[in-house]
Amino acid sequence: MSERGDRASDKLASFVGSWRFVLLQSIFLAIWFAVNMMVKVLAWDPYPFILANLFMSAEAAFTAPIIMMSQNRAANADRRTLQSDLSTDEQSLEILKRIEEKLK
Repeated sequence: MSERGDRASDKLASFVGSWRFVLLQSIFLAIWFAVNMMVKVLAWDPYPFILANLFMSAEAAFTAPIIMMSQNRAANADRRTLQSDLSTDEQSLEILKRIEEKLK
C-alpha cells in the first residue's frame, strides 16, 4: 500500500474511532429522523428509514476494511519495534555476560 494510503487509513481510523465522530453521527441521524418523521413535505426517507440504513451499511462496509488496514499497519510497526527491542536486549545481555566473565 502506498504511504499516502497508509496515512489516509490512519487518519480515517483515528476519526471514526473517536467520540467526536460518534456524537456527530448521532446528531446527523437525529436530524435525519426528525425531519423525515415531522416534516412530511421534506420527508425523503420515511419510516422505517431504509435509505439511512443503506447509508450506514455502506459506511460500515467501507470503514471496517480501512480500519483493519490501519490496525495491521500499527501491528507491523509494533512488531518491528519489538524485534528491535529484542535485538537490543540480546546485545545488552552479551555485554553483561562479558562484564561478568571479567569480574570473576
